[in-house]
Amino acid sequence: MKFGQVNNPEAIDFTLPPTSKVSLEVLEHYQSDTPFEAYVGCAKWNKTDLKGFYPRGTKDELAYYSRQFNAIELNATFYNSPSKEQVETWRDKTPDGFKFFPKIPQSVSHYSRLLNTNDKIKAFVDSTALFKEKMGMAFLQMHDNYKPKDFDRLAHFLHDFPKDYPLALEVRNEEWFKDEVTREKLYKLLEETGTTNVLVDTAGRRDMLHMRHTTNSAFVRYVGANHPSDYDRLLDWVQVIKDWKAAGLQRLYFFIHQNLEVESPLLAAHFITHLNKEIGTTLNIPNKGQLGLF
Repeated sequence: MKFGQVNNPEAIDFTLPPTSKVSLEVLEHYQSDTPFEAYVGCAKWNKTDLKGFYPRGTKDELAYYSRQFNAIELNATFYNSPSKEQVETWRDKTPDGFKFFPKIPQSVSHYSRLLNTNDKIKAFVDSTALFKEKMGMAFLQMHDNYKPKDFDRLAHFLHDFPKDYPLALEVRNEEWFKDEVTREKLYKLLEETGTTNVLVDTAGRRDMLHMRHTTNSAFVRYVGANHPSDYDRLLDWVQVIKDWKAAGLQRLYFFIHQNLEVESPLLAAHFITHLNKEIGTTLNIPNKGQLGLF
């Protein structure tokens, strides 16, 4: 993941900003006795990117991956909307409790830029709905140059999006975060449409670390810098999530990237280990022996 990459990560202030009072109020609104759910994973499962993660002789990468992690940020669907047969194949290879988080195709977000996309969205939803209980939440990632001047187009898209299908949104252009009026207008739209606000923690774009919730789910995309500080940054996240859970957060979706993805499973295992200790989750810790964690 090249977005937000910097050449000198040691010069970046990685301090996590405080969660806003409004965001905490949003979480408090959802407080309930429903058990807290946490899903943690990587962005890809292929052996080329996760070199060293798979034991020698592994024949099916997804089958192995899904028994180490309980979630995958499914970036493959960004390039091509999956067929129903492909979704069923992926679903049937994974164990109970595993969830997929497919990215909406670029034909919707980048090429059509949300215009005249009803047929494309219908095809995507009809296919990915076949994940059934293994469907987590789809996410819409807009192009870097998609700006607030097209807010009405985004609002129309979100209001028309299928209401029973969970969705998160990631906007990337700096203008969405520059002033309070624009930010609050966006957050209000997300709250109105039940759309989860994606948080991105990457070195070169600290403005995307808005720490603002719009639903009772936190969708966090963490991008390591292939730097020793990556591990301490994840410990900081554990403490923030602990506070969010106490405030009323119901679901955590946390996906770990790297500029060089090879270290992603190791970082994820580190994060899961400390998350389990701090908030009482019982997530599987990926194969310690294979990752050299003994």
